[in-house]
Amino acid sequence: MFIALILLQGCSDEPEELAVGQLDFVSENGEIIRTIEVEFAEDEQSRAQGLMHRRQLSLSQGMLFVFPAPDSLSFWMANTPLPLDIIFVGADSGIVNIAKKTTPLSREFIRSTDLAQYVVEVRGGFSDRFGIDTSTQIRWRKTSDVQ
Repeated sequence: MFIALILLQGCSDEPEELAVGQLDFVSENGEIIRTIEVEFAEDEQSRAQGLMHRRQLSLSQGMLFVFPAPDSLSFWMANTPLPLDIIFVGADSGIVNIAKKTTPLSREFIRSTDLAQYVVEVRGGFSDRFGIDTSTQIRWRKTSDVQ
């Protein structure tokens, strides 16, 4: 089981520059429910940093965590002062489960209920506001890469 523990000490409050793109939440009938701008967390360091220390996140922003293979994933909110919806997504791009309005700064583990390969973090309440649930799929595209 992979555990995305966020234990970086002495790290900067400024986020590192990450690849960015757009992510669509797509309904069962293929219609786009909502499109957001995302940062990509694709390596161990950026996945560990996540949205730590961020004090602002609009309803049009988020982060997509990309893991090398499907696994039982676990996150926590240590050093994250904003409530988030943590959306666990399977290898097929379908939503596995959603942890809604997570508790800021909590060290409680938030787990996927099945194997997941991706995680989307958005502002707390996003899923309820836009009707995102386990019938929803995601699709994404990069608009810039960091070299």
